[in-house]
Amino acid sequence: MNPIYFDNAATTQIRPEVVDRMMEVMREVPGNPSSTHAFGRTAKSQIETARKRIAKLFNVTAGEIVFTSGGTEADNLVINSAVRDLDVRRIITSRIEHHAVLHAAEEVSTCHDIDLQFVNLKECGTPDEEHLEELLKSSDVKTLVCLMHVNNEIGNMIDIKEIAILCKSYGALVHSDMVQSIGHYELDFQEIPVDFAAAAAHKFHGPKGIGFAFVRKNSGLKPLIFGGSQERGLRAGTEAVHNIVGLEESLLMSYKNLEEESAYVKELKTYFAKKLLEEIPGVKLNGNCSDSKKSTYTLLNVCLPITPEKAVLLLFQLDMKGIACSKGSACQSGSAQGSHVLREVLNDEDFKKPSLRFSFSIYNKKEEIDYVVDVLKQYIESENILA
Repeated sequence: MNPIYFDNAATTQIRPEVVDRMMEVMREVPGNPSSTHAFGRTAKSQIETARKRIAKLFNVTAGEIVFTSGGTEADNLVINSAVRDLDVRRIITSRIEHHAVLHAAEEVSTCHDIDLQFVNLKECGTPDEEHLEELLKSSDVKTLVCLMHVNNEIGNMIDIKEIAILCKSYGALVHSDMVQSIGHYELDFQEIPVDFAAAAAHKFHGPKGIGFAFVRKNSGLKPLIFGGSQERGLRAGTEAVHNIVGLEESLLMSYKNLEEESAYVKELKTYFAKKLLEEIPGVKLNGNCSDSKKSTYTLLNVCLPITPEKAVLLLFQLDMKGIACSKGSACQSGSAQGSHVLREVLNDEDFKKPSLRFSFSIYNKKEEIDYVVDVLKQYIESENILA
């Protein structure tokens, strides 16, 4: 069995067509986009064409797409600038957000005396909309609500349109980390009234180091990075033309093939969950992973019936068998504290057991799932964990 990659929520394999397009740009478009000569104008044209095509996918104007280095920078741009420039005095978020949101919110709350509030979570980790409305009602200060569309660890999906409408009815600004949903779901920002959103190309078979922030027109946001007038003045620095074109190509291909590819990946997730539940007694699906309407089709987070002692070498054993997956998110895999998301949604007994995130893409196969389930089953049933 060849090495098996089930960690697509961390990053995805770049499409060959995207590599080809990026190589073409690197070979044939050497100019600085800020230069006024023909070389520069050609590079600038590549960027603006990409911006227009991306904007069209979400039914927004080109000026509302701001290229960044990825989702983390986009989250930080929105949160920090909203406090500094838009007179935001309160941030409402959840305790299971990506750390790019949580840590940025904690930092501004400390440095700028911002009231940081957390919405309660329902049993499976979904934000409690009734409590959110109570929080919105409790104060009339300028508020920014930050709730991610798809959770990167447990796959929970929120009804972002309904939540955004609720927040706007109380005059709040809305930012959504959509890193796990952009490229995987059709999104119309004329129907979904968020003010800001974050995306990263490497989550939908594009290059690393490039993403974008959706910034609603006339928001009043100002830059975090200074030194040039690039990105309509919202992000200084010479643009990575090849990365932007790679982002464009991968996103266009994702939406062109969305119906076929999402159906294929969804079938993989369903098959994996069924096999696990049939073959491994005591396994549990975390979050809303068993509910297709409330969970993304791209990932599965499972709690395994293993003692903490036996869990120590689990990831090592899987890696030795050529299997890549995640214990928590890749962004915090080096942490000894355990997943902050699972800590919020699991009871104490289940939190002590190992939970693994398996995430899927078009490059995975059912045969790989059979192999992984067999390896897990053998490890769980083995008497000698070093065998």
